[in-house]
Amino acid sequence: MKFKMRKFLILLLTLGCLFYIASPVLAANDDDNEVIDEKLGLPIVVYGETLSDSQKEEVRKILNVKNPDNVEEIIVTADDLARLIDGNPNSRMFSSAKITLQDKGKGLVIKRVTPENITEVTEEMYANAMLTAGVENAIVEVASPVKVTGHSALVGIYKAYESRGQTLDKGRMEVANEELDIATELADKEGLNDEKVGELLTEIKKQIAEQNPVTREEVEQIVEEQLSKMEIQLSPEDRQLLIDLFEKMRSLDIDFGNVKQQLEDISKDIKDKLQDVVGDEGFWDSVSNFFKNLFESIANFFKG
Repeated sequence: MKFKMRKFLILLLTLGCLFYIASPVLAANDDDNEVIDEKLGLPIVVYGETLSDSQKEEVRKILNVKNPDNVEEIIVTADDLARLIDGNPNSRMFSSAKITLQDKGKGLVIKRVTPENITEVTEEMYANAMLTAGVENAIVEVASPVKVTGHSALVGIYKAYESRGQTLDKGRMEVANEELDIATELADKEGLNDEKVGELLTEIKKQIAEQNPVTREEVEQIVEEQLSKMEIQLSPEDRQLLIDLFEKMRSLDIDFGNVKQQLEDISKDIKDKLQDVVGDEGFWDSVSNFFKNLFESIANFFKG
């Protein structure tokens, strides 16, 4: 009996030590979320102008804005849509985004926080369009309290960069918006889906980076090769849309080598890149397994 009691006390002490160690880690993570980056500035939260006050507050919660003083809040309007990409000045704007700038070389990390409400534009579609527009090195979280396609979030992201004094080329922004429109349109075609279209756009850009085409005919050849390689059947009209799109990209001053590297990074696994934001999942999985085994040992102890 004394031996069993000694083992039980050792188990209690072990649990106590573990909770003592884990508590500061949890507290540190909470504090880290509120740390102000004095080099790159506060995160920027962009709200669609159509949001009601209650919807705006809901978006704050969705995007984990605990203290509005620790972010820079701006509104994106339909006038911005018309000004930046020649969009419809009467559009309703619900899509919102939180942009946390990162050091050069960090690349893009995109997350739809409300994927059930961002119904057409995927993470990879956003990433492709943003790189086309010249947006790099940021964590971008997109959300909406109602079901929307997600297109207007892109304009909000452009305005966020504009608010920091960064000038994005209007031609590139317009082509990026056209890319997003084509991507969502193709995703609705028979035999295609969001993932397939995102992969197609990514692979075409990678080949443009490698081959550096100098004529329209070379661009057309790259598009045709990737469609064949991925066994994607498109109508002549849709093929022409893709060729025209990438010919416009070719004519723009884009560092396709840089785009290729970032696209490769994004393609690996977006969730893995978010570990810096949400914590080391592998560590907590290990902790969970440890406690599971520990409690099983306690149960077996009392059974024995």
